Amino acid sequence: MNWLGSLQQLGRAVMLPTMVLPSAAILLCVGSLPWAAWGLPGVAEVCTWAGQGIFYFLPYLFAVGVAWGLANQAGPAGLGALAGMFIYDQITRHLGNGGIQPSTLIGIIFGMIAGSAYNRYKHIKLPEIVQFFGGSRFVLLFMGLFSALFSWVMVFIAPLLQKALNELTMLMAHMGGFGLFLYGILYRILTAFGLHHLLNNVFWFQLGTYKTPSGSIVQGDLPRYFAGDPTAGTFMAGLFPIMMFALPGIALAIIQEAREDLKPKVKKTFLTAALVCFLTGVSEQIEFAFLFAAPYLFILHSILSGIAMWITYALDIHHGFSYSAGAIDYLLNFHLSHNALLIIPIGLGYGLVYYFLFRWAIRRFQIPTPGREEGSTLEDWAGNIPYQAPLILEALGGKDNIVQVESCITRLRLTVKNDRMIDGNALKLLGSAGLIKLGGGNVQVVFGTYSELIREEVNKLLHRDLPQVLFSAPVQGKMIPIEEVPDHIFAAKLVGDGVAFMPEKGELVSPVYGTIMHLYPTMHAIGISTPEGLEVLLHIGIDTSQLKGGHFTAVVQEGDAVEPGQLLVKFDINYIRSHASSLATPMVITNPDRVKSWSFAPFKAVKKGQTSVMSVVLHDRNVGGLES
Repeated sequence: MNWLGSLQQLGRAVMLPTMVLPSAAILLCVGSLPWAAWGLPGVAEVCTWAGQGIFYFLPYLFAVGVAWGLANQAGPAGLGALAGMFIYDQITRHLGNGGIQPSTLIGIIFGMIAGSAYNRYKHIKLPEIVQFFGGSRFVLLFMGLFSALFSWVMVFIAPLLQKALNELTMLMAHMGGFGLFLYGILYRILTAFGLHHLLNNVFWFQLGTYKTPSGSIVQGDLPRYFAGDPTAGTFMAGLFPIMMFALPGIALAIIQEAREDLKPKVKKTFLTAALVCFLTGVSEQIEFAFLFAAPYLFILHSILSGIAMWITYALDIHHGFSYSAGAIDYLLNFHLSHNALLIIPIGLGYGLVYYFLFRWAIRRFQIPTPGREEGSTLEDWAGNIPYQAPLILEALGGKDNIVQVESCITRLRLTVKNDRMIDGNALKLLGSAGLIKLGGGNVQVVFGTYSELIREEVNKLLHRDLPQVLFSAPVQGKMIPIEEVPDHIFAAKLVGDGVAFMPEKGELVSPVYGTIMHLYPTMHAIGISTPEGLEVLLHIGIDTSQLKGGHFTAVVQEGDAVEPGQLLVKFDINYIRSHASSLATPMVITNPDRVKSWSFAPFKAVKKGQTSVMSVVLHDRNVGGLES
């Protein structure tokens, strides 16, 4: 595995524990209300202590979360990391000078060690008399011994590490606004690779130290902010204008520059994306709409983000969040902020600049943002994710190509055997906003906030042996529902069920593995029998059986074995367009009683041989199949 792929897995794992922070912010906000004046002082105490408790035990949450994430959700790894943190706490407490406390950095280290140990030793075999400690139980034994040694060493090293972090804090303070500017640029660039959580962990959870009135030591911009440190919040405040205003401005620009016929769907998708970004700070769906189409705009966006960090620093604005820089966190944590009202005019200015800048750039450079070219959005079929998952899995290279599939808030994070087998165009038609190949088989696919649902369905398919048949596109053109074929017999599914296509070129290819079962004398239709027992009919055009003059030329014969993408028939598309009722070309299964469920790709433009435009699951579990 390459280093970038390893960082991808670590970044995903580090993000997991932060999901508990919004609850801490809500509890602290509720605890700050004047409950004593309302006659309920106990409510304030409970909420405040509960919220502070999450921050106090945050290093332990990081240890468990990182181990659990790196070990593919294995419980022994998380338990081993937690045991390591308990050992560290006791040794440093009794052997240290009193200034050593568990930090999120220590939690991450224990999580990494426990996760790696689980992956390496989960199948270890020991001599029979001590095999009880073999397998995954060995991880707990290993972590106990390792933690004791590590903690003893840290008694001597921890002060040096703290000194280094203090010097980094002083360096950032000396750099002032320019340091925030660089941080803002780097944060935005790393977002494209899903690695920004690693950067944030240093600045949000390690940088700076604050001693609370109770004597506790708190580290990091984010915990210090919620602990009441008046100097905290500088590494978060500058993100609010971008998330709440600038990125929604891009979404509005994309809507305005969309083609009129596609604008309704684009408007629905990106108004939702703008609202999600404004409220919660989840921005990937908007950013990936132009990241690949115009990377130079993303660079400009990164620079403008850095400038926003510099501006908020220059105006002495301090604000923080538990999850991301959205309006919910802005309001929820406003009571702890300083000069935070200035974020609103800054944000409005940024929103206007981004809106007009991106509208001009999209039109001037003809950037193919969503709505300016035929494409698909996931929201068109979000309710049918269980039925579309087989097509997504096929576009990822199939079941045998998947090593591991995980997800974060907006993207699938995969490890595959061969990333060249991934069909990026098919994923785009299935709603993906972007595909990132990090090398070493590590891939990210941006699906927006539906990513977790997609991961669940894909994992179900990986753990089930479904008797399914995948269909490629038999022509180049546009796929349409069978009900839209201008022929009552096909539209009513009297011949069979399936889909149809409006071809753009005069070539018909096989959509499946199988054998030519029947070739009509006029060669306008062809039947294929698949190894699974499905009977597939391909019918070129409507009312074409009466056409004379050899306008169809078959290149296969009855009894021939065929495979997906293999040429079957050449036809004169211009003549058929002029003399037939329609060019609509149905692809139907004439024995649909064998089919348990159907999955269809979006009814959009397809390429000849494109996989997979249709998938069916069979009733029978013991069916034949072609080994590939």
